[in-house]
Amino acid sequence: MSTPFSISADFIAEHNARLEDATTEDYDALKRALARHGIDAEALVQKVMAFGVAIPTWGVGTGGTRFARFPGPGEPRNVFEKIDDCAVIQRLARATPTISPHIPWDKVDDYAALREQAATHGLAFDAVNSNTFQDQPGQELSYKFGSLSHTDARVRAQAIAHNIKCIEIGRKLGSKALTVWIADGSNFAGQSNLSKALDRYIDAMCEIVTALPADWRVFLEHKLYEPAFYSTVISDWGTSFAVAHELGPKAYCLVDLGHHAPNVNIEQIVARLVRFGKLAGFHFNDSKYGDDDLDSGSVEPFRLFLVFNELIDAERRKVEGFAPAYMIDQSHNVTDPIESLMQSAIELQRAYAQALIVDRAALEAAQEANDALGAHLELKRAFTTDVSPLLAIARLRAGGAIAPIAAYRASHYRAQKAIERPAIGGMSAGIV
Repeated sequence: MSTPFSISADFIAEHNARLEDATTEDYDALKRALARHGIDAEALVQKVMAFGVAIPTWGVGTGGTRFARFPGPGEPRNVFEKIDDCAVIQRLARATPTISPHIPWDKVDDYAALREQAATHGLAFDAVNSNTFQDQPGQELSYKFGSLSHTDARVRAQAIAHNIKCIEIGRKLGSKALTVWIADGSNFAGQSNLSKALDRYIDAMCEIVTALPADWRVFLEHKLYEPAFYSTVISDWGTSFAVAHELGPKAYCLVDLGHHAPNVNIEQIVARLVRFGKLAGFHFNDSKYGDDDLDSGSVEPFRLFLVFNELIDAERRKVEGFAPAYMIDQSHNVTDPIESLMQSAIELQRAYAQALIVDRAALEAAQEANDALGAHLELKRAFTTDVSPLLAIARLRAGGAIAPIAAYRASHYRAQKAIERPAIGGMSAGIV
């Protein structure tokens, strides 16, 4: 059996050599511009190099819609091949050092081997995601009408047991958190008792929280709608916060950028959760109409920047217990998933770096003086600063590619994987 193709350090170095002089020249110009505002570009490079976001294992496969999924060439056929693709993203972009698995999609017989496979690529495991929103082959009871809030106690017990199993798997992988998203809700008025459904969910989650190791957290993920189009049990940040508060100090609220009502102020939600000590972290994506799962920063980059502006503010204030977890959560329907994930990681680094160069003293002075436009312009100054050379230098110094997508395409990685990984199925319906 031949060794699977990978992108070598020598190839990356050769690709960088053609770009390094121009990149250094651009960085030096940016460095001087930032210095005029009293900003140390070298310190920013170090911060960007330390920034990391988790890749979801499902993200390296082609997504789809409720109508169809069009598989791409060389898709990973199992979680070990998913890790290989995640490793390529980290090798080139140097911003994704962790993986977030989904169970049972990523169920294997030997989790020690899975952890070892990740470690050989310098990768570790982030939060484990449980799946009780789909029925699996051989599953005894159906989740068609709910899981943790189901009217049938046997179904709830099955869903609780699955989440506890996910915790056990997570411990083997070195994870420290469990993410719980449920599709529970109703599609018709009167279908569900809205109060009882929430009570059943809270009771079920209490059992899951009790099973958490002492140093673990549980992330509650809310979603406004879909597939429950009339009512969703955990539909908004307020419900999520109330439940997390009731569940105790191990429970936190996850913010997915697509899981909100249209035009809602997501950065304010972030600020509120920070204030109450219940911000778990993020599932990053972008949206145009709803929960579109588009590439991060592809539609509303200013909103992404404003989210990071709140995070930097909290970090500077040294908010107690502030340790948000970051993960990309997207569906790549018409692009190469590896390219989209690299570009999203770069956009997250960009928003992070731009938020770091906000003049906090000037911003606070304008806010205190009720200088609305002055405060806004300080944010826009940071947002419109092109930090691309700084990000490229950070990747270069970390051993990555100055231009990750260009290097990836030049490597012909996808074409090589198409040969190594023959397609195992045709066009299918469904999102994943």
